[in-house]
This record gives sequence, structure tokens and C-alpha cells, in this order.
Amino acid sequence: MLGYIFDTLRSNPELGIFLTLGIGYAIGRIRIGNFELGSVTGVLLTGIVVGQLGITIDPLVKSVFFIMFLFAVGYGVGPQFVRGIATDGAPQALFAVVITVLCLLSVYIAAVVAGYDVGFAAGLLAGSQTISASIGLATDAINNLDISSEEKQTMLNHIPVAYAVVYLWGTIGTGLILSVLGPKLLRIDLAEECKRYEREMSGDHPPEAGQTAWHQVEMRAYQLHQEWPVGETIAHAEAQHEGVRVFIQRIRRDGTILEFDEDTVFQAGDIVAVSGKREVVVALGNNHQEVEDRELLDVPTERVNLVITHKGYAGKTIIDLAREKFTRGVYLNKITRGATSVEIPLLPLTEIHRGDILTIVGTRKDTSRVVNAMGYADRPSSETDMVWVGLAIAIGGLIGALTLPVGGVPLTLSTSGGALIAGILLGWLRGVHPTFGAVPSGALWMMNSVGLNVFIAVVGITSGPTFIAGLQEVGFGIFFWGIFATSVPMLLAPLIGKYIFKFDPAINLGVCGGARTSTASVAMVGDVAKSNVPMLGYTVPYAVANTTLTLWGLVIVLMLA
Repeated sequence: MLGYIFDTLRSNPELGIFLTLGIGYAIGRIRIGNFELGSVTGVLLTGIVVGQLGITIDPLVKSVFFIMFLFAVGYGVGPQFVRGIATDGAPQALFAVVITVLCLLSVYIAAVVAGYDVGFAAGLLAGSQTISASIGLATDAINNLDISSEEKQTMLNHIPVAYAVVYLWGTIGTGLILSVLGPKLLRIDLAEECKRYEREMSGDHPPEAGQTAWHQVEMRAYQLHQEWPVGETIAHAEAQHEGVRVFIQRIRRDGTILEFDEDTVFQAGDIVAVSGKREVVVALGNNHQEVEDRELLDVPTERVNLVITHKGYAGKTIIDLAREKFTRGVYLNKITRGATSVEIPLLPLTEIHRGDILTIVGTRKDTSRVVNAMGYADRPSSETDMVWVGLAIAIGGLIGALTLPVGGVPLTLSTSGGALIAGILLGWLRGVHPTFGAVPSGALWMMNSVGLNVFIAVVGITSGPTFIAGLQEVGFGIFFWGIFATSVPMLLAPLIGKYIFKFDPAINLGVCGGARTSTASVAMVGDVAKSNVPMLGYTVPYAVANTTLTLWGLVIVLMLA
């Protein structure tokens, strides 16, 4: 039976890839405490084992899926990357470049001192900085070296060896340094700093003013008698609840549901449907008689993900938007930002960025008004605009394939690097002009996760037969060099952020985690802070670092070749 399975896998290598993906994803989900191995490492280790069967896979498979993955990476970070370079995120973007250069130099020093070849160095970079995407660009760069094919293959086989050994500390170590040592290096009480930041971001408004819609929103019907707000306009009555969003959604007068606007005046006997924060709406029952009017309360509502594209609202605060007439009747539920969709705290002075996704709730009429004013509704869709995706990857690849000889060394982004840049540009253009280039979240996940893991599966399967020999050659000492390459930049990053870039202590460690593209580390920082305020510093550095660290896969090869 086993002989049949092994022979079939050798004859049908595509089955070996899917077997590696299935088992690898399962291993990656194993959780020990707060640590999860992750799909990439699970797939790589599984691929190494499956590779012991001697399965041969066409290298074209690896190239196609890696280009697809890099395009998805660029597409996801595009809006934040461009914003970081061009606008007020520039200090955070520059900080990310500085830290990623430190990451590169740490790996370079480790490789030179330890005497590692280019393959081990590329794997050390990918694992210690947990940037799997750099493996692809390092592979392209090694294939372009003017050396024998045997030397190239030896170097390529060394990459997954180093990656697998140092990845563990690359993941765990970053989180421990930032969450445990970070506050001590900054000499702060992180939880207190976040509370202070929240107070400052509330301004003259109560801290919950920006979070009103986070609480349960309710709608009830009341009949008005000869008392306030009879004789008042709707606009005046709604404005009396300062700091709390309360709205009149419908009015029944003399048995008929009334068409009204903000200048409509209440009359005795009106039955009104009121929406707002639950405790405020319930309190209205102290002065008015609540009635059962199912028809009046049958207001069609919807929950919409609004993508901000209108540049006129970039930089506006939540409280600024709450004062706009077109937001009447709409409640803000949450804000997510960046390629990793981190949730941003809802504080009155929290600024809105172009490309942010605001989850809003209200009647269809009200939400449509807000969508038309600020951006577009990111409604569920299953169709990818493959015209633009295909053309962007092809054009980006053609540009990336250009070679520029410098001092006898051929410099090129490669087709993979070109696809990454094309993704950034199309992602940014999609955020500004949402009429083309759509890639639904499900499709983007498929391109991102499966694209990378098919590439990693092929790397593992191909290098499997030589993995043990490579590990014996390099020795376990590379693990300690991985600790060095991971830890040095992360120990310096909080101090650089504090003394040179003057970041607020509440977001400093979030900026550091973004500069290392480590979502897990910022989550650990958030646990220590008991707040998601550090996430405010994460997205711009993440977008920039994700791009630069990936490109370092090519650079480390050129530095050591």
C-alpha cells in the first residue's frame, strides 16, 4: 500500500504539493499558549519530509505561485505604503526603513562572521525576520549569479535549512522583546501611557464619545404629549443629547407615517421611532409613553464596510465626522486599517486615513448618503478583475526583468520584484478610484496565503533530500546567530523611536512591531497595554517594511556574492 502511494506521488507531483499543503496547514494551526507555528513553517517542514520521497517538480510551478503571492502582498499594502511615503506617515515610514536596514546589517554581520554562504545567509534573513517572501527574490538573485549550476543548487538547498532553524526565535523573540523588554527599555508603564493617550485623544469630549456605536444600538417608539420636545424641530431635539448620537428615524402623525426633514416640528400626539445608545433611548421612557408600533419600527437597516477614498476626509477625526450633516442617523461600529486589517481604537480625536475601512450601521438611505460622500461600499463580491490583475503582473514583471549592470554586477528587481511593485500601484489606484482592479478579500487571501505556501511547499519538497546534510554542514550554531539577527534590531528599535523619532510612548512599540511586520508581537504588546492604542502605529511601518524586507532577499545575495 505504501509503495503504491509513494510511486503515485512521484509520478504525480501535484498530489505531493496538495498533500504538503493539507498537512502543513494543519501543523501550522497547532497552538502552544499564545504561540502558533504558522502555515508557512508547517508547510516547509512537511515539504522537507515529503521531499524525502524524491519527488521532482517543475520550477515553473514555484515561479507562478510566488509572483501571484508578491502581487497580493503589494496590492494589500498599497494604500498605506503610498500614504506613508507621501503624507504625514513619513516619519513612521522612514523609521521602518531604518529598522529594516538594521535587520539587513545584522544578518550580513552574522553571515560574514560565521562564514555562511549566500544560501544560508538568505535563509537566515528570511527566518530571523520572519519574511518568507524574501526567499523568492533571493532565489531569483542566486539563479542570476555567474557561477556553476551545481553551486547555485547548493546555495538554494541551504535557504530552507537556515530558515527552518531560526524562524522559531524570529517569531517568539520579537514578541517577547517588544512586550516584555520594550516598556522597560522605554522606562514606562505601558498601560498607563495608553490610558493617558486615550484621554488626550478624547479632547474635551467624554472618552466614550467616539465609541458610542460600539455599544448596543436600539430603536424604540414613543408617543409625545404636551411637553418637550413638542414645538421643537427635529434638529434641535437631536442636538440636546451632546456627546451621544440619538436620531429620529420615523414619525407617525394622525395615523400616517410622515415624510420629514430636520426642520420638521414635533406635534403633540406624534409617535416617533428613536435610535441611539441603548441606555439613552431607554431613559426617554421616563418622560414619554412607549408604544408598540411594529410598522413604524420596521426600518430597513444595514451594516456596510465603507472604504474611505475621498481625500477631503483624510485626516478628519471621528468627532469631526460626527458633526457632518451627511452622517446623521449612521453609527460607527469599528475602523480597520492596513493589509492586516488591524482594528483602530474609536476615540473622538482618532484620525481617519484614506484606505481605512469604516464599519457603519444605519438605514439604507442614511448609509448610502455617507458612502456617496466619503468613498465606496466594500460589499461582498466574488469576482476578481483579472483584466487588471493579469496586465499589472505582466507589465510589472517586464519592467522588473530589466537588468542594469553596475560594476560588472547585474542588478535587477526580477519579475517577482516587478510584480510586487505592480501590486502596490494597483492597490493604491484601487483605493483612490474604486471602479477597477477589484480583488475580493477571499481571492486576495487565496493569492497571498496559498500562493506563498505552494512556493514554500515546492522549496521544501525540492530541498528535502539534502536538508539533513545541509543542517549537518551549518551546525546548530546558526540558531544563535538567528537570535542575534532577530534581537539586535528589536532591542534598538524602541530607543531609536523614542530618542530620534520622538514617537509617543503609547504607540512606539506598535511602530516597532510594524517595522518588523510582526502582527503577533503587536498583539502581545496590546495584551500588556490592555489597549489597542499601539495598533495606531502599526500599519504604515508594516506596509513599508513588508516591501523593503522582501527586497532585502535580493540585496543580501548581492552583498555576499
